[in-house]
Amino acid sequence: MDLLINIDVPELDSAIAFYTRAFGLKVGRRFGAEAVELLGASAPIYLLVKAAGTAPAPGAAVRDYARHWTPVHLDVVVPDLELALQRAREAGAPLEQPIQERAWGRMANLADPFGHGLCILQFSSRGYDAIAE
Repeated sequence: MDLLINIDVPELDSAIAFYTRAFGLKVGRRFGAEAVELLGASAPIYLLVKAAGTAPAPGAAVRDYARHWTPVHLDVVVPDLELALQRAREAGAPLEQPIQERAWGRMANLADPFGHGLCILQFSSRGYDAIAE
């Protein structure tokens, strides 16, 4: 099985600018004015232009690019949390919770400029093994 990550955004150029600057991703393929593939993560990320107020399926909640949270979100794992946090903030991600220590490592909570919540993680040497039973 392969995994693809799709992120709905209201406008493509600003989304490309944010994700490439914040996380060092590179543009792979463009699909006209409606989508782009970003490479450099462990799975390809596709930015998809979807207008605010549109629904992904009949009866579904409409897209809203104000700050929101969804149970499915991005965790970006990095080797240097401070550096990654600085880059993300310089690219336009507001910090919502500063660096927190966990048994498995450290994390900070942010949002992208389109309202999507994301976490930046730096694992300790044991990572999630530190909390596995």
